[in-house]
Amino acid sequence: MKLDPETKKAGTEPFNFMISEDENYNQEHYEMVGEAITDHVYQLLEEQLHMHKLPVPSDYRFEHRSFVFVTKDVFVNTEKLLVLVHGSGVVRAGQWARSIIINDSLQAGSMVPFIKKAQELGYAVLVTNTNDNDRFLNGKRIVIKGSSSPKEHFDFVWKNYVRDCKCKHVAILAHSYGGLLIVEMVEKYFSEFKERVFAIAFTDSVHSITGQKVSKKVSDFLQKVSINWVASDLPLDTAVKTPHNEITRLSAGHEKHEMTTWSSFHSLFRFFEDRYQHSREKQEL
Repeated sequence: MKLDPETKKAGTEPFNFMISEDENYNQEHYEMVGEAITDHVYQLLEEQLHMHKLPVPSDYRFEHRSFVFVTKDVFVNTEKLLVLVHGSGVVRAGQWARSIIINDSLQAGSMVPFIKKAQELGYAVLVTNTNDNDRFLNGKRIVIKGSSSPKEHFDFVWKNYVRDCKCKHVAILAHSYGGLLIVEMVEKYFSEFKERVFAIAFTDSVHSITGQKVSKKVSDFLQKVSINWVASDLPLDTAVKTPHNEITRLSAGHEKHEMTTWSSFHSLFRFFEDRYQHSREKQEL
């Protein structure tokens, strides 16, 4: 894609990966941009959305630690909590897709608009950082204890932070591999999820109820409280063929995997609010 020089505006040119004949240099340049994006998104979460970090693990004796971002009301909000879980790869807390941030917009590829909307609706918010698993010092990889893998990271966050939240109603939004991770956690902490989690929204999740050998009680629970918005060329919210015993699939209204969370934005929050009202009504009976 090339822009007419006469109509170019500052900041509107698309990202250009091929800036050199040296492929290694191009890749290094791309990764440097990615690291800058990570720092910028962290800054937005702290300065624009007034979130703060909680360490993973919380023991300050560990030199190398990861962290999550939370809103200031995370331990005092007694009503609603939204937990955001990105997919695998290079993305870090606050990002859905680095490639979308680079090639489309921060709005479409980051969690910023989701956090803003959640806060408007009265949710406390917790943003996981499941891919932050190690540090490299002097060419040596140092694994972060308590966050050595996405599973260990979320496990720590659930046991040490979500459990301590006073929110009676917990919702989860998980993209791609994050969906597989959540299914595993529901299996592990089923009684807690059943008691507190009123809605789980997946966006093009890569989980498999059959492949992960999910128990019937977990499968039934997930089918009751969850929807998976999947990549599709069908209009948004159109029913997509769903395998037996799987979570209901609806079209995300976009064929690109990385765009499914942003393209489903309004549907996701409608789903959360509908499920929340249902949960409140059930509680009052």
